[in-house]
Amino acid sequence: MAEKSDPNSKLIAENRRARYDYAIEDTIECGIVLAGSEVKSLRTGQSAITESYASVEGGELWLINSYIATYMQAGVFGHEERRRRKLLVSRRELARLHQAVGREGMTLIPLAMYFNERGRVKVRIGIAKGKKLADKRETEAKRDWNRQKQRLMKQNG
Repeated sequence: MAEKSDPNSKLIAENRRARYDYAIEDTIECGIVLAGSEVKSLRTGQSAITESYASVEGGELWLINSYIATYMQAGVFGHEERRRRKLLVSRRELARLHQAVGREGMTLIPLAMYFNERGRVKVRIGIAKGKKLADKRETEAKRDWNRQKQRLMKQNG
């Protein structure tokens, strides 16, 4: 009998391009402070985190330039689509992230936004270093070679 998937646990938005453009060294799960209309809009799946990034400012972690569509039924109590949203992490994690960003070339990139099993919105942040064009080509070549290997193994059994 197949296991039932949790209806609360659901992927909202994913930044698939991040793994191509950046070398992800570490990931961390963060909570996010949202308004009620933002949560309703996320339940309908209307969001994007592809152009967004995270920043440590004033001893707090912020998600900048993420898009959450307006919820039409909210009326005048709606929200701004591209406002800065506060991310929730422990003090120790915040210090570690601040130290990582201080190093040369490191940045904080959101990888995924999802509902966890308790129905809370979480953001997976990656501590990343930008890839050069040659690194991108190398990654693409490895991926193509692995696909080709799989095809050969499947054909030759």
